[in-house]
Amino acid sequence: MDTESPDKQPSSRRPERPERVDGIDAASSESVPTLSDERGDSKEAAFSEEEARQLKADRSRHTLVFGIVVLAWLALDTLTKNYFNGSYSMGEVITGPLLGLVRFHLVHNTGAAWGMFGDSTFLLGVMSLIVCVLLTVYLFFLAYRPNIVQVVGAALVVAGGLGNAFDRFALGYVVDFIEPVFIDFPVFNVADIGVTCGFVLFLVGVIVSWRHEDRLSAELAASDGEGEGTDAR
Repeated sequence: MDTESPDKQPSSRRPERPERVDGIDAASSESVPTLSDERGDSKEAAFSEEEARQLKADRSRHTLVFGIVVLAWLALDTLTKNYFNGSYSMGEVITGPLLGLVRFHLVHNTGAAWGMFGDSTFLLGVMSLIVCVLLTVYLFFLAYRPNIVQVVGAALVVAGGLGNAFDRFALGYVVDFIEPVFIDFPVFNVADIGVTCGFVLFLVGVIVSWRHEDRLSAELAASDGEGEGTDAR
């Protein structure tokens, strides 16, 4: 009787199962999108859209505040300069000390504080305009999410810089009329007050913004750590 050769006999061995890697079948080791993944993606997309809307609203509000502060401070600076320069003579002391702090003393300044850069009024005017442009570009195009303190501070600096630059180009000098009497300090004007106070406010706003970003980064890192721990369980 003919018998089948061993090569032709049907194999009695069962098909081998896919190898398991770290307790997971190799066949199922590829990442397959799940409902939770899709929900997570939708949440991220919704958050991105909400963040974009918030950024747009913040920028519109900041632009409005910036414009109002610049125009208001520039108007105050112009009105006070026109009043003192039109009503009194250069070098005239208009009033005695007010509360022992300041007096009104009209001065035409062709340089910077303490007589520095005398007769360089045009160059100083150009430098003022450059600073105003750079600060505005930084605030609205480079800073990620400037706060309202930064906006107001930058607006005061820009208003003061523009006010003094206009004086230098139109008159050839800056109209100063506020003179401290309790310290040795140069005569100044409303524009100078805006530049000084605005610069301080802007720096405070930058520091606050940095601390806020650091706190958000720490919270995000903690949240990611908790999420990874939950996925591991």
